[in-house]
Amino acid sequence: MTWNSTMSSGYSSLEEDSEEYFFTARTSFFKKPSGKPTESKDVEKERELRAQLSREEIRQKIEQYNSLTRDHLKMTLSPSGVYTGFIKVQLDLRRPVTVRGARGGAGGTVGEEAFYLPKGSTNTLHISSNNTVKQVIVALLNKFTVADNPAKYALYKRCRREEQVYVCKLADGEQPLFLRLVAGPDSDTLSFVLKEQQTGDVVWDAFSIPELHNFLRILEKEEQEQMEAVIRRYDNYRQRLQEALSEARAPC
Repeated sequence: MTWNSTMSSGYSSLEEDSEEYFFTARTSFFKKPSGKPTESKDVEKERELRAQLSREEIRQKIEQYNSLTRDHLKMTLSPSGVYTGFIKVQLDLRRPVTVRGARGGAGGTVGEEAFYLPKGSTNTLHISSNNTVKQVIVALLNKFTVADNPAKYALYKRCRREEQVYVCKLADGEQPLFLRLVAGPDSDTLSFVLKEQQTGDVVWDAFSIPELHNFLRILEKEEQEQMEAVIRRYDNYRQRLQEALSEARAPC
């Protein structure tokens, strides 16, 4: 079943809702677990860079950003030094999500149901410079009324360097709006993508028993689909071999 809500192209606001590893190939959800020692380093580097920028430098960067943006999604600096602005997050989810308040055919609610969110759709969030990656993930899930545990998902940054595209997972404590400000408004320079966590990064103890059972149901369904695909493939091979044998045995 596919999610068909128009909410996928809207924008929401966190103000209202109050190993650095790179890869270019598609990555499996079941990647071999790896450590995350550099995630904290990324946060430290970001924190150090923010500390080096004075309020006047932030103001200048915001003015430069606003002069370059072409979609009128500008940043605003408050007297307190906190600034607000917009980020766009692309959805790249391969598995269905559990949506709250799904409606049945007769219009009655059926509680929770699994849907596939439209892959590649973009949601615009209004956030502040204080909002973290973790808060952005929670806001996106709330936007789509997703009941899944936020620990299941991760926010990635996609960068282009010398005609090469790199994707890097962001640590929970990083602040996306600061990254957006430093990179500028060009989405080719920096964009954000919401993906499922790699298996080794998921804190399974954070999930409830029903959520874990839901994982198992999804995996069993995918396993069954893979088995059926393999069976169809070899049935096709068998048929072709039998046809070839029949032709070879036929009298000339």
